[in-house]
Amino acid sequence: MGRHFEVRQASMQKTAAAKSKIYSRYGKELYLVAKAGIPDPEMNPALKRKIAEAKSNQVPAHVIDNAIKKAIGGTGEDYKEARYEGFGPADSTLIIDCLTDNANRTIADIRAAFNKAHAKLASSGAVLFMYDQLGIFVFQFDNGDILLEKMMEKDVDVIDIEKDGEYIELSVDPNHFHNAREVLDELLGEEIEYLMNEVRWVPQTESTLNEEDKATFEKLLSL
Repeated sequence: MGRHFEVRQASMQKTAAAKSKIYSRYGKELYLVAKAGIPDPEMNPALKRKIAEAKSNQVPAHVIDNAIKKAIGGTGEDYKEARYEGFGPADSTLIIDCLTDNANRTIADIRAAFNKAHAKLASSGAVLFMYDQLGIFVFQFDNGDILLEKMMEKDVDVIDIEKDGEYIELSVDPNHFHNAREVLDELLGEEIEYLMNEVRWVPQTESTLNEEDKATFEKLLSL
């Protein structure tokens, strides 16, 4: 049992560390969104959207509640949004959106990570123009025509609907993300489980990396 137990324990620790990173990230993002507007999701669409996104990523209720309470009380760190762009191995590119309470420390950490992976930081805009920002939902559903009809009724700008087996991937204008989520809640119920439910940068073209470049790219993402 010894070796099996050690492997299982290491796996559990790795999973716990990954969850901790996700919880920390959403705690900061929720705090920032709540602080920037009204800390009530019913009156702050951006906060409502972020809460829904956090829940879809299994962020516990107490993490969400604590972040909003911090914003209401005016306590906590003064986080600001920052974006960095860079080039990885082969033709790969990266966009890094983050929150920071110390811009100098953050850029130093990112530069160090890029150097370790032999990657290169880019100037602002050098990578961004190669991406589109989209609101993306992935969920179980079997009728794209009905989905499109319901979205059009609410004036949601649908970019694309793709069906893959029993799942549908819905891409919408990021400014219509909240409205699209409301349509889905009405159509499928608020308890629907999403494989993806977020606004993200999507590359206009994709590159295939060989095994060595893929390992280097994954190393960069892990730093």
